[in-house]
Amino acid sequence: MISKDTTMSVAATPRILNWLLALAAGMVLAIGGMQAARAQGAGSPESLIQQVTGEVLTAIKADPSVQSGNPQRLLQLVDQKILPYVDFEKTTRLAAGRYWRQATPEQQKALIKEFRTTLVRTYSGAVSSVKQQPAVELRPSHYPADATDVVVKTVIKQPAGDPIPVDYRMEKAGQGWKIYDVNVLGVWLIENYRNQFSQQIGQNGVDGLIKSLAERNAMYK
Repeated sequence: MISKDTTMSVAATPRILNWLLALAAGMVLAIGGMQAARAQGAGSPESLIQQVTGEVLTAIKADPSVQSGNPQRLLQLVDQKILPYVDFEKTTRLAAGRYWRQATPEQQKALIKEFRTTLVRTYSGAVSSVKQQPAVELRPSHYPADATDVVVKTVIKQPAGDPIPVDYRMEKAGQGWKIYDVNVLGVWLIENYRNQFSQQIGQNGVDGLIKSLAERNAMYK
């Protein structure tokens, strides 16, 4: 049970886990649907999603320890195959909102570290939960050819249940793209964390938020 003084409330936990499951499932399984979608140019945000999903799917199929839920192998898989394509600094900065500018450089660095660990741990749990092969389709995304901040839209069609729309907010970084937010059923992950972080910082300050994240992360080491 998660106590009320943590950054993640009891009521919010299932939604966050569902978001991260959808993110992991989308990245792991979307390649099946995307192969039938319109061709994307090399270097496009859609092609990045294809590349990552293919690598993750191959790694899962080839590693029985990942399939059985081995915590260390799951962490390694997420760290090696997913995290290089996620902009954790931007995700953390946006989640912290106005409090980011109030934090010292040391606090910002510590917050990025603990928030990254929190999401890595949850991504790993999400990957281990991917048991079935839902159909994931790429939906049309409209943006200018020179856009540097885009939303890639997908929909996960489950063997049982309603389709789940999942959108990835991505920014061009140098010559490539990185994911920094995910939207499931119309709610953005960063927006939800921003609300929780704001409440936590309002009660205990930035150091209180960092401490809360660190304590929870330590429980899973």
